[in-house]
Amino acid sequence: MMEILCAKLKNILQLTGVTGEIIFSQPPKPEMGDLAFACFDIAKKEGKNPAEIAKEIESTFAKDSADKQKLQIVDRIEAFGPYVNFYLNAGEVAKLVINEVNKKNYGANDLGKGKKVMIEYPSQNTHKEFHVGHLRNVCISNPLVQLYKKSGHKVVTVNYINDFGAHVVKCLWWILRSRRDAINRVCTGENKQKWLGEMYAEASKYIKDHDVETQNLASVQIKSELDALQKKLENRDKEIMKLFKETRQWSLDGFKKIDKELGLKYKEIFFESDVKNSGQKIVDELLDKKIAQVGERGAIIVDLTQCGLDIALLRKSTGAGVYLTSDLGLAVKKFKKYKVDESINITGSEQDFYFKQLFKVLGLYGFKHKMSHIGYGLVNRPEGKMSSRLGNVILYDDLRDEIFARMLTETQTRHTDWSKKKIEKTACLLTMAILKFTLQKHEANKVITFDLKEAASFEGFSAPYLLYVVARINSLLKKSKVSASSADRHKVLDELVASEEKKLLLMMGDYGEVIKKALENKNPSVIAKYCFDLAQAFNDFYNKHSVLSAENKDLISARLALCGAVRKVLVDALGLLTIEVVEEM
Repeated sequence: MMEILCAKLKNILQLTGVTGEIIFSQPPKPEMGDLAFACFDIAKKEGKNPAEIAKEIESTFAKDSADKQKLQIVDRIEAFGPYVNFYLNAGEVAKLVINEVNKKNYGANDLGKGKKVMIEYPSQNTHKEFHVGHLRNVCISNPLVQLYKKSGHKVVTVNYINDFGAHVVKCLWWILRSRRDAINRVCTGENKQKWLGEMYAEASKYIKDHDVETQNLASVQIKSELDALQKKLENRDKEIMKLFKETRQWSLDGFKKIDKELGLKYKEIFFESDVKNSGQKIVDELLDKKIAQVGERGAIIVDLTQCGLDIALLRKSTGAGVYLTSDLGLAVKKFKKYKVDESINITGSEQDFYFKQLFKVLGLYGFKHKMSHIGYGLVNRPEGKMSSRLGNVILYDDLRDEIFARMLTETQTRHTDWSKKKIEKTACLLTMAILKFTLQKHEANKVITFDLKEAASFEGFSAPYLLYVVARINSLLKKSKVSASSADRHKVLDELVASEEKKLLLMMGDYGEVIKKALENKNPSVIAKYCFDLAQAFNDFYNKHSVLSAENKDLISARLALCGAVRKVLVDALGLLTIEVVEEM
């Protein structure tokens, strides 16, 4: 929408004799106007002082009355040093902005028209629990899917589940070693996915305590057992595969439940167990082409030291594959099947270097498709770093339930007249909003600490604050006897003259540019910050100006139209974050 506004201002500048490229910026202070044009380039061309040029444009505008229709959008122009600053007419801006906001799919663009992108997430592991780190992956990925769609891309969402890695071997090894009669002893009502996570944590602790990197007898025995089990697994040993498939299903059943809660839908789910063999064949091809070589003790490597990427391990000395082995097979398979223009992997930032190695090896192999990686920082507890190996992660289920209990109590306290069903539904919506927004408001690469008190607050940069603004606008529109949608906007919108009203209009007008910026930087936190800024600007307006008790009916109608537009943009922006709003709070 700002393109339309800027086009009108460009026409005005051209009327005053300005030629060449015209770019606008925002003045540093509100009292200096709404938009500014720097005169440096034009002054350089004409060999004049930029401040002198700015004064000339100001003077020409003041005298020009040839085309008042084109000038209506501007109240006045003032020169501030080398800048020409525009003071916009709030009523004219309102007519322009609110008309655009009420069009279908406001803020969308066609930058991705004809393009097809694959987004691969959350790439969780079986035989481990779904924790807040995985949740952060989803909270970054889901908005990216929506941003790409909003920009005209065709999006293919897939998940790549690691069901065949070393962590699975450790978990199965511990189940077999501890002789717990595990499958029979896990009762029907128990969270089997959680139980598997505990098995993995116990195995990791035992291995760490016996330090498998040393050469003592116990560590050698452990390493030998793990290697043997890994080999059996990759060779599809019948006995091991039976245990593997049954325990894997426990994880997959848990994932399905979480996928439904978080709104995850995939075109396809790839499993490491299905691509590892094809990855091994690619390793053989890399050996044949002399790209890979036999390294220490028979391991297969690619020397990437000249590229600053160290040594990439493709196959263990035991012959077993590694993550990179499988990812080679996956890359070929997914591009062959879906023929996308780009594939985006979203994982923790600790894997940034790994993906650089993967992409380089693929390039050496002759793979020419575009792949990119978005890394995100860790989510810590207030008491320190999490680790699934140590069993001290914040589990998604536990965090969700804790927030829900808090929101349930809060909603019951505020609305004693509501039904149980309505209270629980509201608490559920608030819970999901808190979970998502808290992890979306930070840039992906930042390490964050999940502070529950701050996340659940109804004040500040939080989900409840945003949803409360939407609920407040809903209440205004519901109480009103004047329909904003039926108002003659080209008449009543002239009533919008306050600076707070103009600020809201300009912020809504900038929504399309915000979407472009968020997508360009692959950064959903841009949308989260925009939601907060818009909500804050609305509260500032609401605290200073009456809506339903305004001076006259036209002003009431105009402000209701403004409120309705703010609600529409805010709901749409929250929708990009996959956050559902509540009607009342």
